[in-house]
Amino acid sequence: MKKKSFPISGMHCASCAVNIQRVLHKLPGVVAASVNYANEQASIEYDEDAYKDEAVQKAVESLGYKAHLDAHNDQDVIAVERAKELSELKKKLIVSVSLNILLLIGAMLPFAPEILKQMWVMWLLATPIQFWAGGQYYRSTLSGLKNRTANMDTLIALGTSVAYFFSVIVVLFEGFFESIGIERHVYFEVSSTIITLILLGKYLELRAKGQTSEAIKKLFSLQAKTAHVLRDGKEQDIPLAEVQRGDHLLVKPGEKIPVDGLIVKGETAIDESMVTGESLPVAKRIDDSVIGSTLNQHGAFEMVAERVGSETLLAQIIELVKQAQGSRAPIQKLTDKVSAVFVPVVIVISLITFLIWFNIGPEPQFIRALISMISVLIIACPCALGLATPTSLIVGIGKGAENGILVKDAEALERASKVNTVVFDKTGTLTEGKPLVQDFFVLPSQDKEKISRMVLATEKQSHHPLALAVVHFFEGKVGPAEPDTLKDSSGKGVTATFGKQQLGIGTQSLMKELEATVPTELQQMAADWQEKAWTVSFISLNGEAVGVIAIADTIKASAKETLSQLSQMRISSVMMTGDNQKTAQAIAAQLGLKAVLAEVLPQDKESQVRALKDQGKVVGMVGDGINDAPALASADVGMAMGGGADIAMESAGITLLRSDISLVPQALKLAKHTMRNIQENLVWAFGYNVILIPVAMGALYPFFKLQLNPIIASAAMALSSVSVIANALRLKSIRLKREQS
Repeated sequence: MKKKSFPISGMHCASCAVNIQRVLHKLPGVVAASVNYANEQASIEYDEDAYKDEAVQKAVESLGYKAHLDAHNDQDVIAVERAKELSELKKKLIVSVSLNILLLIGAMLPFAPEILKQMWVMWLLATPIQFWAGGQYYRSTLSGLKNRTANMDTLIALGTSVAYFFSVIVVLFEGFFESIGIERHVYFEVSSTIITLILLGKYLELRAKGQTSEAIKKLFSLQAKTAHVLRDGKEQDIPLAEVQRGDHLLVKPGEKIPVDGLIVKGETAIDESMVTGESLPVAKRIDDSVIGSTLNQHGAFEMVAERVGSETLLAQIIELVKQAQGSRAPIQKLTDKVSAVFVPVVIVISLITFLIWFNIGPEPQFIRALISMISVLIIACPCALGLATPTSLIVGIGKGAENGILVKDAEALERASKVNTVVFDKTGTLTEGKPLVQDFFVLPSQDKEKISRMVLATEKQSHHPLALAVVHFFEGKVGPAEPDTLKDSSGKGVTATFGKQQLGIGTQSLMKELEATVPTELQQMAADWQEKAWTVSFISLNGEAVGVIAIADTIKASAKETLSQLSQMRISSVMMTGDNQKTAQAIAAQLGLKAVLAEVLPQDKESQVRALKDQGKVVGMVGDGINDAPALASADVGMAMGGGADIAMESAGITLLRSDISLVPQALKLAKHTMRNIQENLVWAFGYNVILIPVAMGALYPFFKLQLNPIIASAAMALSSVSVIANALRLKSIRLKREQS
């Protein structure tokens, strides 16, 4: 199975996206398809053996749209197509407004020139608006009929055609209407004004939609455009797309690094704020890795390209954001179902409205029935429903990406908005993750140098995070010995043999396992150190504890403030660690934390998260995304802390691009604001249709003798989608960082 996403141009409403999606689902080899009207993207999952691009192209074109399957930069394609559409709409608007003003003057002003009151002149003025400015609605309707589908364009074409062609019949058969007692009146200004107002609404909607995807545009703008490649000892400038893995590249001061790679010559300082958010430049030398699109500040250097094209970190970030923006949130399921049947239901309602007015309405019955039917067709707006969820997601997820918060999909964002408990893995999350040896003690009766050599040799081959601190402490002080065997005991420590001697380094549990006695002196020393929140490792030799090592990891400067923010958001925080209870409680006290899960082995982290979920809590898990992968996957939403080394961690729903714990409350705040914005849009979109369709049917007439004018209906419909997008754009202005009181 493979995945592919590509832009589709020509969509006019949410029903268009639903229809395209339905057709794509039926194609050979396509397993899943999703089409997003808000960002004009289609995503498909397909079986490579049965799938063909040509089939997709033809299927989309048969509906009257265009699939850009070979687009290298989706945003460029969408921007070009949108610019074309805006230009075309602008021309149509200028002509339509000009002609429509003349129509309205003739129809509504008693003192208007007689020529403008002539029916055939009105017909002449309305025809270009109906078939040139509104031609797209007819083309879309015919295309839909061929494929047995309907969309918003169908409603517009039907509504305006009823008004226009009824007026044409009145002009041509004026005597007939007089003979059957129907008032002789034309509605050319109605059909023309409806089309003009809808074109205006579409113009405003397109301009607003362009603002929703600014985050992706900004990410694309970060990319370098060319690279200096060194071939045969000569420097050549080539487009970024032509850089291949293994190429030797020259990067000069002040230039963006073209791709991800490794420095092979030279030293420099690089501004990596694009990824890490850190404003200070990072010193780089030979064998250091560099990230594409970050800024080389000082020295020139040569590098080898390791990840190019779609493999680079920035490309992965862009793809992740695009996929997330195009994903569907669970809250959208209802609107998808409604959008799928919306247009046929509205057509049926309009016919029922006509029959009711025609049979039991007041005089003139036919005219009133006609006006109400047109109003129902025009006021119904599936676009507002279709845009309600995706526009908020696009803006919200884009806002997150700009702040170093990468959301995997809409479902993760929705779950994050409900989180009420956050579990923090201690090491590297609440603490710096760079532990240092604070103290080392060996019983006077033992050979301290010999034990130091054995400890150094053992820890050099251990994979435990604390081992590195021990190695750094002893290196340069003593020469290592060479262990004969070595065994890691997950979560407990490590044992090694040196000839006939057995050395153990680890927790009190390991001491029990080795049946090593621990002298009172060492127990007291360990207890004192644990009071200081130091991690204590016991050293045993041949079944007897002979020493202790104290290791401490410094708490992150922002940790306490972050936990305070979560508390103010009414979110509980829990620290999970492999440390013993005493050490864990001491660290928790420094952080102001009450809930602590101590002595948790790596394999038990996932079960601890599940236990919290079983208590009815909505759990967010924060960890490094590697050791904590099972727990991250088990949580309602996993948040992986990272420095940008692996942004596409499958186990996490949210990836925090930099190791900044303050991003955790920011991510949850973003999720809450985005979901609230979606709910506001849905209330507006559903409310608009639920309230105004009955009003268009004539619900106010029995009480207030008011019948909705189709022109007012078209103005309301035109503004409904714009209102939804405008509300979604408010997400750009939210402040994710804590506001100072």
